[in-house]
Amino acid sequence: MSKNLWVFIETDEGRAKNVGYELLTPGRAMADKLGEALVAVVMGQNVEPVAKQAIAYGADQVILVEGEEYNTYNTDAATYAMCQLIEKYQPTIVLYGATSNGRDLGPRVACKMQTGLTADCTGLDIEDGLMMSTRPTFGGNLMATIACPDHRPQMSTVRPGVFKKSQPDESRTGEIIAEDIHIDPAAIRVKLLERVKEVAEAVNLEEADVIVSGGRGVKGPEGFSVIRDLANAMGGVVGASRAAVDAGWIPHAHQVGQTGKTVAPKIYVACGISGAIQHLAGMSGSDTVIAINKDPNAPIFEVADYGIVGDLFEVIPALVQEIKAAKE
Repeated sequence: MSKNLWVFIETDEGRAKNVGYELLTPGRAMADKLGEALVAVVMGQNVEPVAKQAIAYGADQVILVEGEEYNTYNTDAATYAMCQLIEKYQPTIVLYGATSNGRDLGPRVACKMQTGLTADCTGLDIEDGLMMSTRPTFGGNLMATIACPDHRPQMSTVRPGVFKKSQPDESRTGEIIAEDIHIDPAAIRVKLLERVKEVAEAVNLEEADVIVSGGRGVKGPEGFSVIRDLANAMGGVVGASRAAVDAGWIPHAHQVGQTGKTVAPKIYVACGISGAIQHLAGMSGSDTVIAINKDPNAPIFEVADYGIVGDLFEVIPALVQEIKAAKE
C-alpha cells in the first residue's frame, strides 16, 4: 500500500458511528490534495457491510479487522490492533472521531507510536504537505491551528457533527483488505460486565435530526418539561446550554457547546439560550436554527434562520399545539 491517509470508523455491536463516515469528507479532500489514497480502518465483528459503506462514502480502500474482541470497544484490543496496522502500512495521517472511545484510543496510539495528536478539532486542511488541525482554545475564545511537522503519523480527533457526511455513491468500488489481528486474551485488562443503554440512547445528540435545547431562560429543572414536550412533538431530543447544566437542571449528557457535544442536526431549536460563543461552537453546523428568546438583542438571533421574540413558556405550548394539530 502506497502513502495513505486513514480514517478510523468506530463501530459498536456491528454498527458504525456516524462520525467515521463524516470524517471521510475532509479525509477525501485532504487525500486528494496530498495525492494519497483515502483508507478507512474498520474494526468490529461482522462489520463487512460497514467496510462496503465506507467505500460508498469515499474511501479508496478499507482495512478490515474482525474478531469477537472488537465487537464492543476495548482499549487494549483496539490500541494493539491499530498500532500493528500503523507499523505495517505507515500512514501519513490518522483521523479519529472525538467520541468517548476515540478520545481514549487516539492518545494511547499516539503515545505508543511516539507521535503527536491534536484533540477535539473543528477544522482540518493541508498546507505545504502538512495537516493543519484547528481547535478552539482558551474556553472557545480563540482558535488555534496546530501542525505536527516532525513525527508520523499526524493524528487528530475530530468532534462529531463538525463535518457533513457526503452523499453515498453505492456504485463506487474499492479494495477491502482483511487483516487477521488478535490480541492475547491475557493482555486484555478490562472486561465488560454490563451495558446500560437507556440514558445514552435517549441523549443521542450527535446523530439526532432535531434537537430542542434549553438554557438559562428555562429558569429551573422543571422548565425543561416544556422543552421535552416540544422535542417529543418534533420527534427530536433534548439538549441544553452549559448554564443549564452547571446549574444542575439537567445532566451533562445533554450539553451542547464547546465543553459539551458538537451537533449538526437538520433543525436546532434554541430556547432561552442567549447565544454565547461557546454554545455557538457546538451547534453552528445545524441546517436550520430556530431561536426563542424574550430578549430581542440576544446574540442567538444573529445566527438564527428563524427567531421568535417572546416568553418560551407561552411560545412553546402554542407551537406544540400547532404541531399536534398539523399531525392530526
